[in-house]
Amino acid sequence: MSISLQDPALTLPKPPDDGFVRVRGARENNLRDVDVDVPRGSIVAFTGVSGSGKSSLAFGTIFAEAQRRFLESVAPYARRLIAQGNTPHVDSITGLPPAVALQQRRGAPSSRSTVGTLTTLSNSMRMLFSRAGTYPAGAARLESDSFSSNTAIGACPRCHGLGIAHTVTESSAVHDPSLSIRDGAITAWPGAWQGKNLRDVVSELGHDIDTPWRDLPKASRDWLISTDEQPVVEVTPQRDRVAKPYKGRFWSAKSYILHTLADSKSEMARNRALRFVDTGPCDLCGGSGHTQAALAVTFAGHTIADLNGMPLADLTEILRPTAELATATAAISSASSGEVTEVAVTIAADLLARIDVLSGLGLGYLSLARKTPTLSPGEMQRLRIATQLRSGLFGVVYVLDEPSAGLHPADAEPLLVVLEQLKASGNTVFVVEHNMDVVRSADWLVDVGPRAGSGGGDVLYSGPVGGLAEVEASITRPFLERDPDIRPQRPVPRPVAGCLELTGVTRHNLRDLDVEIPLGVLTVVTGVSGSGKSTLVSRVLADAVREGLRDRGSQAPVEPELDTDGVEPTETEATIVSNVTGLEKVDRLVRVDQRPIGRTPRSNLATYTGLFDAVRSTFAATPDAVSRGYDAGRFSFNVAGGRCDTCLGEGFVTVELLFLPGSYAACPTCDGARYNAETLEILYRGKTIADVLAMTVEVATAFLADVPAAARSLATLGDVGLGYLRLGQPATELSGGEAQRIKLATELQRARRGHTLYLLDEPTTGLHPADVRLLMTQLNRLVDSGNTVVLVEHDMDVAAAADWIIDMGPSGGDAGGRILAAGIPATVAEHPESRTAPYLAARLAEFAD
Repeated sequence: MSISLQDPALTLPKPPDDGFVRVRGARENNLRDVDVDVPRGSIVAFTGVSGSGKSSLAFGTIFAEAQRRFLESVAPYARRLIAQGNTPHVDSITGLPPAVALQQRRGAPSSRSTVGTLTTLSNSMRMLFSRAGTYPAGAARLESDSFSSNTAIGACPRCHGLGIAHTVTESSAVHDPSLSIRDGAITAWPGAWQGKNLRDVVSELGHDIDTPWRDLPKASRDWLISTDEQPVVEVTPQRDRVAKPYKGRFWSAKSYILHTLADSKSEMARNRALRFVDTGPCDLCGGSGHTQAALAVTFAGHTIADLNGMPLADLTEILRPTAELATATAAISSASSGEVTEVAVTIAADLLARIDVLSGLGLGYLSLARKTPTLSPGEMQRLRIATQLRSGLFGVVYVLDEPSAGLHPADAEPLLVVLEQLKASGNTVFVVEHNMDVVRSADWLVDVGPRAGSGGGDVLYSGPVGGLAEVEASITRPFLERDPDIRPQRPVPRPVAGCLELTGVTRHNLRDLDVEIPLGVLTVVTGVSGSGKSTLVSRVLADAVREGLRDRGSQAPVEPELDTDGVEPTETEATIVSNVTGLEKVDRLVRVDQRPIGRTPRSNLATYTGLFDAVRSTFAATPDAVSRGYDAGRFSFNVAGGRCDTCLGEGFVTVELLFLPGSYAACPTCDGARYNAETLEILYRGKTIADVLAMTVEVATAFLADVPAAARSLATLGDVGLGYLRLGQPATELSGGEAQRIKLATELQRARRGHTLYLLDEPTTGLHPADVRLLMTQLNRLVDSGNTVVLVEHDMDVAAAADWIIDMGPSGGDAGGRILAAGIPATVAEHPESRTAPYLAARLAEFAD
C-alpha cells in the first residue's frame, strides 16, 4: 500500500505565522489565567514589582514550555540524564521558537571552574600551547590535556591542580614557643586524653618535654612537627602510675592535622584542625596548578600560567601579532611548527575574536584563571551572553533574567548594544528587567501586577513601551515616565559621627589604599564593575572589623551564616592593612549578603527568621494540644512525632518514571501538608499548622497579630517588600535578593542597639524601583537608630539618596582599585574623572527641592 504525502491524516497543523508568541491560560504560580501576545524578532521587557509574576510568565511558562518541547525530541534514555523543569500550567502557547535561558546565578561552587572553562576559551588556549607552543630542546610535544590543571595528566602532583597547598608548619602548629611540650606547646595536637598520650609517647621516645619549645634542638622540633614516621612505644601513663602500660603511637602535628582533615566525620574537629594549617600558593607549581612539563612550554615568551593569569585586555595584545599573520601567507606556509604556523594563526585569531566580545561587554579586566565563585551574578550572565553571541544561532528566543543586574550604568550601555546584536541576528530577546533605562530601550513591554503575590498575576499591559503611560494601575508607569509626582525630596546629609580609617590596604587590585568610612551615616560605594568595590567592603572592611572586634574581646559579631558548600572560595591572596583606627566606635558587625538562607527545601522563611518557633508554641498552647500532651516539637516538620511518616515532613515524594525523568508529587498520605492526621487535628483560630505555613506574609500578619513574637517578624518582612512570600516557601525557591532582604528583616526585628556596622553588597538586585524605596526606608531606620550602613551599589537613585559616596575606579581590574572621589553626592557628581559622576548628577537633578 502506498502512502501519499498529501494524505490529510499525515498533515501536521500549521501554526499561525503572524510573528507573535501567543500564550493562553497561563496559571503558573500566581498567574491568573493569563492571555498575552508578544512579538518575535523584538526585544521584549517584562516588568512589575518583585513577586508580581513576571518571571513566572517569562521563565516559568514561556521558557519552560519551549524546553519541554525540545526535550520531547530527545531519546527517552538520554532525557533521563538532563535536568528538566516542571511542565508549565498553561492551556496553549503558539508561535514559540526554541529558547535559551540566561538566568542570574552565583558562580558554581567548584573551585576548578574558571572564566576560561566557563567560556571554553581554555580549550583553545590549551590547543594553542600544544600545537604552536615553543618547547624546550629535546622535549616531546604534549597533548592539550597536559595543559589542563583539571586532568590527571596535567594537574600538579602536589596540589592536584588546585594551585593551593595546605601545609602544617612550626608557626602554625606552635602558637606559644615559650611553653614546654608538657604545658601544651604543640597547640595542633588534640586535647584531653589524646594530648596527654602523645606527651607520654614523646617522653618515651627520649625528647625533653619540660624545656621551652624554642630551646629544643631544631632537628627535634622539625621531627615532632613534620615527620611521617609513626613509631609505637610502650607507655606507662604519667598521670596514673597504677595504670597498666600500653602501646602508644606517635603522630607528628602535621600527620595528625592532615589525618583529621581527610578522615574525620566531625565538622567541629575539621574546623579546629583548619586553625593549624597554613594555606598558600603551591610552591611546586607556583599556584598555577600545572605540571613542570606544561610550564616549560611558552607562547610569545609566556607560559600558559602567565597568559591565564593576565587580564583579557592584556592577553589580546599578546595574541594579536600572531592572529594578524593571516596576511603573511608566505611566512605561514614556510613554517613547519611554532607560533607562525597556520594552526597558530587560526587559533589565535579565534581567541582574539571571542575575547573582543567579552571586552565589549566590559569584562576585559577578568582573567581566564579567575575562579567563577568569585564572580558576581552580573558578570556570570555577561559571560554567558558573550558565549551566545559567538554561537551564531538564528530564530531563538533568549530569555534573560535582569541582565543589567550588577552593572554600573556605564557598563549597561554596551549591554544594550549586545541585545540589539542578538535581535539583528534574527533572534527574539525577552528580558525580565527592573532597570528603567533598559526597559525604555525595548521594542515591546509586558507589565505584570499590579502588586506582588496574590495581588499580582495579571498582565496589565502588553504593547509598545510608550503605551504604558495610559495604564494608571501600573506601579511601573510612574518610574518609566519619570513622573514628577513621585520625585523624592532632596535629602539633607546626616552629620558624620567619626570614621573608621584603614591605611595601607592591599588586596586584589587595591594597592596601598587609604580609605575613611564615615560612621553614623549611610555610605554607598560606587564604581564600574571590577573597580574593587566588593573587595573593599565585603572583604577588607569586613575582615578588618571582625578581627578588631575579636582582639578587643567584644561580643562575637552577628553575621548570617555563609553557605558551606564551597561557594565561599579559599583565596591565596591575603589582605594587608597597615593600620585601622576608629574601631572603638563599633560594637557589632553584620554582613548581609545574597547567599541562600538554606540549602534544602526544609529551610524556609518561617524557620530562618525564628517566627515559626512562636507559631509552634502558639499551637502547643491550645487546649486540644495541652490535653493531648503535645509540645512545640510536635509541630515541627523536621523531627519525628508530628510530621508525616511517608514524606518525612517534605510534603512531596519523588516519583520515578523509568525512562522518563523523575518527578515530584504531593505526598499521597498528607496531601502535601507535611504533618500526620493527629497533628492536623489541632486548630488555632480554625487553621492547622499547615494552613499557616501556606499563608503569605501579608495574610499571616493579620492572622497572627495577637502573637507578638511572630507579628514583629512579619511586620519587618512586610516592611522590606516581602509580603507576597509564603511562610513555608522553601529556601531553594528564593532569589538572592529575597534572601538578602529576609536576612535584613531578621536583623530589623532585633532590639535596637546602635553602634553596629552593616555591610550590604548590591541589596537592590532583583528589586523594582518601588521596592527599592521600601528597602531604603528600612536602611535609613537603621542609621537613625545610631548605626552605620555601607552599601556596594550601582543604582544611582540609591547613591543620590546617600549621606556619603566613595567612588572607585577609574576602570576595572588593574586599571581600578583607586578612590576617585569621596564626599556628599553633590561633590562626587562634579568629579571630572569619575564615570559615576554624570549618571549621579542626572539623578540629583530629578530631586524635588
